[in-house]
Amino acid sequence: MVAKTLFGFEEVLARELRNLGAEKVQIGNRMVSFYGDTGFMYKANLCLRTAVKILKPITSKKIRNEQDLYDFVQSIEWKEYIDNNDTFAIHATVNSTIFTHSRFIALKAKDGIVDKFRNETGERPNVELDHPDLSIDIHIQQDLCTISLDSSGGSLHHRGYRTATNIAPINEVLAAGLLLLSGWDGQCDFLDPMCGSGTMAIEAAMIACNIPANLNRKEFAFEKWLDWDMDLFEKIEESCLNKTRDFHHSIIGMDKEYSAVRKANINIENANLTDFVKIKEGDFFESQKEVEGQLHIVFNPPYDERLEINLEEFYSKIGDALKQNYPGTNAWFITGNLEALKHVGLRPSRKIKVFNGKLEARLVKYEMYAGSKKAKYQKD
Repeated sequence: MVAKTLFGFEEVLARELRNLGAEKVQIGNRMVSFYGDTGFMYKANLCLRTAVKILKPITSKKIRNEQDLYDFVQSIEWKEYIDNNDTFAIHATVNSTIFTHSRFIALKAKDGIVDKFRNETGERPNVELDHPDLSIDIHIQQDLCTISLDSSGGSLHHRGYRTATNIAPINEVLAAGLLLLSGWDGQCDFLDPMCGSGTMAIEAAMIACNIPANLNRKEFAFEKWLDWDMDLFEKIEESCLNKTRDFHHSIIGMDKEYSAVRKANINIENANLTDFVKIKEGDFFESQKEVEGQLHIVFNPPYDERLEINLEEFYSKIGDALKQNYPGTNAWFITGNLEALKHVGLRPSRKIKVFNGKLEARLVKYEMYAGSKKAKYQKD
């Protein structure tokens, strides 16, 4: 099978897969391939935090032209996967000098499936883009065409808990990936000082408590497959829930906008995490560290030029707040504005290249020591 992900999270996803019990895990570009049975496919969709989709390849072949594609699609016994009164959708991606138009590839493949059914049964399944009974993925790499079943359906970042959002909320898979890259494991207190609709805090709580990432999701594509095994899925879901763990620290989200606080609380309630996540109204620049011991901060500050803020001043205030008010803190944040980053006034101990959508960004880490850094090293 193939788990697709966002750029920069391939290693994190591979680690997740190995921890779940996947075999023959191999890292690719924005994807990780692995082996597992049907039950593991269910578990991967339910539990993986950094996967966008789980694809189950059914066959692949070298093709030279559109007719080869049509014949290849017709050679597949589609009746094993779909009835003639069912619906289907095809998504194609093309990285080839021979084939250049993904939409044309999808249409040609659709013709192959429809014609095969019509020739054999006199009836044909219909195309349904929103909620098809079968979602088919076609990937062409130069002349190699791989046809897969999409077991997820809609992107796995649609967790199911977020009904209230602000402008440009962070993608849930991106949030989970940033948290895992930061080393968050639930072993200390956590703060998102610019929490927006609460995504980062919710994902942090799910990681801390080992709650399956997509527990609240409404549906997966495999639930419409002809071989759907509800009993097996429910056993796997129960087994995963038995592996949740207690959390003995605090997870706090803070935002200076009351509307954001209200939306975050709605989403936390949807995720059944009100016992673990607390949201409060407050301005990070005027706040202070409220917990003893180590604090882990991960946040997504604004970095869009269109926003009506002075980015130089804003990022300078981030640095000042961390330096003056947050000793004993590992602070991480993502920014797509590398120029604004220079105004933080602190030297990051790590910089990791990631993407927020199509925007190249950096996940940066600042280590704020309790007392001076010099004293810290003397103590060590």
